[in-house]
Amino acid sequence: MKKELIICIIIIVLIIIGNIITQNYTKECVAQMNQELYILKEASLNAEIQEENADVSGKVNEIENRWNEYQEKLAYYIEHDELEKVETQIFTMRGFSEIKKYDEIIPELEKCIFILEHIQEKTKLNVKNIF
Repeated sequence: MKKELIICIIIIVLIIIGNIITQNYTKECVAQMNQELYILKEASLNAEIQEENADVSGKVNEIENRWNEYQEKLAYYIEHDELEKVETQIFTMRGFSEIKKYDEIIPELEKCIFILEHIQEKTKLNVKNIF
């Protein structure tokens, strides 16, 4: 009986440690992506006024590359549907930047931020997510 109790405690501790690690990584990824998206938002607003299209396209490509890096690790423990939603928004933003519709990027960008924050909230260990 004592062995089983020790094994159960070790398993619970490992689960909690794993959750803390994944939650911190998710929080870091969402913070970095949100920062990049806010920079893109400012660039999109400026591009409408000053027509600096190369800057916006470059930022969208940077966001896409960064997301691909994060997605590889996030895919281990987050539902793929949630990750695909973010990827869809990024591809939509890229499409709008290619056809120089900078005012259309901002709503897609806001949706992407919302989805990222939803992913972060969904992965938190709290009573609401357990039940």
